[in-house]
Amino acid sequence: MKRYTEWKLPVLVSAGLAFGLISCSLSPGDIPPNDVVPTPEQLEYQRMEFIGFVHFTVNTFTDKEWGFGDESPGIFDPTEFDADQWASVAAEAGMKELILTAKHHDGFCLWPSRFTEHSVRHSPWKEGSGDIVGDFVSACRRYGVKVGLYLSPWDRNHADYGRPEYLEYYRNQMRELLSDYGEITELWFDGANGGSGYYGGANETRWIDRETYYEWQETWAMVKSLQSGTLLFSDAGPDIRWIGNERGYAAETNWSMINTDKIVVGGADHAYLNSGDPEGRKWTVPLCNTSIRPGWFYHADQDDQVKSPQELLNVYYRSVGRNGVLLLNIPPDQRGLFHERDVEVLREFRRILDETFAENLAASKPVVADTQWRRHPKFAPSNLVDDDLDSYWAAGENARGANLEIDLGDAVFFDRIMLQEPIRFGQRISEFEIQARVNGEWISIVHGTTIGYKRLLRIPEIEADRIRILILESNNVPALSNFGLFRASKAKMGQ
Repeated sequence: MKRYTEWKLPVLVSAGLAFGLISCSLSPGDIPPNDVVPTPEQLEYQRMEFIGFVHFTVNTFTDKEWGFGDESPGIFDPTEFDADQWASVAAEAGMKELILTAKHHDGFCLWPSRFTEHSVRHSPWKEGSGDIVGDFVSACRRYGVKVGLYLSPWDRNHADYGRPEYLEYYRNQMRELLSDYGEITELWFDGANGGSGYYGGANETRWIDRETYYEWQETWAMVKSLQSGTLLFSDAGPDIRWIGNERGYAAETNWSMINTDKIVVGGADHAYLNSGDPEGRKWTVPLCNTSIRPGWFYHADQDDQVKSPQELLNVYYRSVGRNGVLLLNIPPDQRGLFHERDVEVLREFRRILDETFAENLAASKPVVADTQWRRHPKFAPSNLVDDDLDSYWAAGENARGANLEIDLGDAVFFDRIMLQEPIRFGQRISEFEIQARVNGEWISIVHGTTIGYKRLLRIPEIEADRIRILILESNNVPALSNFGLFRASKAKMGQ
């Protein structure tokens, strides 16, 4: 593809006055979309940016990460369980969704499932009358947090795991969760499948064929028949894909498209998932998962190993800032509460983010571009700095590159840059450069590849009075919805 590098004198301005002679009867429409675009549900999910995971089960009381399946329900007895604390902390931290481990690999169910005795019904908590899932769902809705659930495909407790009969059991439990608890935004599936377990007392190792055993296409179709808006996560999507590691890091180049026919759930190419595929035929939202602690479940000896706010900032810039959604796990302790240290870190992390991005130094500044879709004001360059995700600038027909310039007026200090594409039309830009005018001289400060929903860039602090955005390569007419410049103090940089 030809690189678009020549700087041209901008001929379009952001103010509507320049287009006063254009006929008002001209219908601007929209730019033609790419062949692969997100669904409305995927677009809404991506805009959440930051969500949470809650790992809680018998492992919390055995100090294990993976239960063997032989744990007695009698050990599950949180002394101060409070789902409202979870939801309120999540909302305060800016999380838009929480995902609960309704059933982990040990098979213990946090709701009184009709299909097993291995559940809270036979625990001492609330004398067997409690429902963690029900309380969790109600609390999330009280605090405006969306609900996701994780139902482990692997079950080390169930006697029929590895046999066809288990699949019926698994789907029956999925129907319970999707039928009894209202709207579920996301169902989470991972690739931990098969191995040693209790399996109803057999105490043996069982293996399954990852490609065929779960009949994923039929299982996922059943989910959609019950709740068509529920998004499904796994290595292979089909709606949300794993980023390929548990550090929460997306690649510098991160496409939202992949080819799912290449992927086996639990046996995916991690490098492929980490960067996506510019030729991919399926849109999958990249989900970057990690835990605030070394483990996914609570362990008291990790109280002094909670990630610092600065470590979380590093994760944030490498996930949300690289076209991903950040999924951060916060494991409740044996009381059934988020630990005070975790809460403290989350609050400071949120405070730094809010302070860093409180003021866009490029907001409402004059913008000019050397090309514009149909020369219509709907696609004006000023849309980049209006803080509206739905408005956008687009280059002219057949363009694959463009140059834009922002006049900041007086020179300003900044060390954070934000770019966003209107991804409802697809992900387009594959190479860009940012230049700044410093003391009258233009210098290159950033060279990047993909943008997608959001790209955040950290740079050494610089003072400039003008900015150039050079779009060098794109798979279709390039478009941008937002651009921002921000300043964070060195104490908050998280570098």
